[in-house]
Amino acid sequence: MEFVLEAFQSNWIAPAGPNLDAFEEDFAQLVGSKHAVAVSSGTAALHLALRLAGVGPGDEVLCSTLTFVASASPITYLGARPVFIDSEERSWNMDPALACAVIEQKARAGKAPKALVLVHLYGQSADIAPLKACCDRHGVKLIEDAAEALGATYGEASPGSFGLFGIHSFNGNKIITTGGGGMLVTDDGELAKQARFLATQARDPVPHYQHSTIGYNYRLSNIAASIGLGQLTRLSGKVSRRRSHFKAYAEAFKGLPGVTMQPEAPWGQSTRWLSCLTIDPQVAGVTREQVRLALEKENIEARPVWKPMHLQPVFAGAETHGGAVSERLFDQGLCLPSGSAMSEEDRNHVIAVVRKQFS
Repeated sequence: MEFVLEAFQSNWIAPAGPNLDAFEEDFAQLVGSKHAVAVSSGTAALHLALRLAGVGPGDEVLCSTLTFVASASPITYLGARPVFIDSEERSWNMDPALACAVIEQKARAGKAPKALVLVHLYGQSADIAPLKACCDRHGVKLIEDAAEALGATYGEASPGSFGLFGIHSFNGNKIITTGGGGMLVTDDGELAKQARFLATQARDPVPHYQHSTIGYNYRLSNIAASIGLGQLTRLSGKVSRRRSHFKAYAEAFKGLPGVTMQPEAPWGQSTRWLSCLTIDPQVAGVTREQVRLALEKENIEARPVWKPMHLQPVFAGAETHGGAVSERLFDQGLCLPSGSAMSEEDRNHVIAVVRKQFS
């Protein structure tokens, strides 16, 4: 409220102002990138990243299949084709060995992918190092979709800070929010400058309104950035709270047959943006969907994990490598309530309803 009031009192309302500048500076410092550009959504950030990476009509872009549609849709905005890669078990993220095999196969055929969109799913970093090495070897631009992983670590660093670009989201369901918004981060100052130019309708630097290329209305407002500034100060507490939810769920479900909590990969700490688990119906005697519907009857919202992109009607026929892991996770996976503000009483209610299905 202090930051928002300051913005109103100074009359900086539009997509410009001191709080917008401060939000970008603080965010870049937080994630360990040299530059940050605040935009209207994570999807907008990814669209800009792909365009600035040179993706165009006919290009192929590798993408995690187990993700939200916004990780893949911007590829199609530019006339390019997504190529979907299956997950590996340790983190539920893109399988590095499979992705590298696909890149090498395509490179030998003389057409390496233009870019790779690596998603860091549910607050858990993917295994970045082998993918980055493979991308660098074959000239593939690495773009990290860290929309769900702000506050996570890969080694000592932040996912989203390793590729040519990293993208973050401040949608209402993310670990911090500006009510809607996103951030593009990069270590390349010239690319950051171009991103700001494109995000403000690509207006040429002349006194009159002149445009030599097509741009977008993608900049974040100073008001929204003011909300983000306040949220950043509480990020560590939000991560801690979500991790405590996951720990409580894991402890409560430890003895339930067929229930497996999402693993935490050995290369970094997850934020546990959502508390996710799988239910093997052959062992549990109950399906994921039966548990979800039981929660729904108690007015508790739980959802399946993301439906893989290669199973989505909009991407029917898209080239896909693997699929068994992500399909199993979709069939058996459940996301439980895990917001930072959820009370212990509400969490215990969720636990009781889930456990009742196994009794």
